[in-house]
Amino acid sequence: MRHQVDACRESDTAVLDLLRGDAALEIGELADRLGVTATAVRQRLDRLMRSGLVERQAVARPRGRPAHAYRLTADGRRVGGDNFRDLAMVLWKEVRSVADPDFKGGLLNRIAGSLADVYRGRIGGQTPEQRLTEIAGILAEREIACTVESGPLPILTTYSCPYPDLAEHDHSVCAAERLMLEDLVGVAVHLTECRLDGASCCRFTAVGDSLAAKASAGLGQSHGLEIQPISPLNHDRL
Repeated sequence: MRHQVDACRESDTAVLDLLRGDAALEIGELADRLGVTATAVRQRLDRLMRSGLVERQAVARPRGRPAHAYRLTADGRRVGGDNFRDLAMVLWKEVRSVADPDFKGGLLNRIAGSLADVYRGRIGGQTPEQRLTEIAGILAEREIACTVESGPLPILTTYSCPYPDLAEHDHSVCAAERLMLEDLVGVAVHLTECRLDGASCCRFTAVGDSLAAKASAGLGQSHGLEIQPISPLNHDRL
């Protein structure tokens, strides 16, 4: 969705705005309201249909061939309003205000599990390295620069924070991200370097300890996650 919004030209946005007020409009109606030619409207509609924001429907006529009208798709109706940042900041402020560390830890677990559910269907690798590589691909689609280093302990390195505004106010968002990675990768993950501590990047290392094995040993977890220190250098972040 984000790529679709970014791809909209200012002239295309004008078409979307008109279609919000009417169920469907024909090319002639759009041309009249926009003050442009029918050819210009067709070009804009073609771009919007390729982006999945507008769809065409046939309109029956008493005589002759049916005409076509254009309306917003479900994705098109969602384009425009974007107040998610403010909402996220308010919600995260409420998370930070939780005083009980056990309750806060459980809440972070649930948040991480819900985030993992968003991506779970696209993760099918058999090894931690394969899974980290798939996660890196998803992050790259969201314009988050990252790489995966091979080795006995594979490492996901991110060069930009997925949640810069949230992390700036509270490091516990790093804990939620680490827990999400643990859930998807299936092994313990440590945040071994962090940009918020002055490093040039954030490095998430899959240390190879199976979460299932830890669960059988009696360690508490929720949705396949465990609350544990991020790393010896970042133990205060939960």
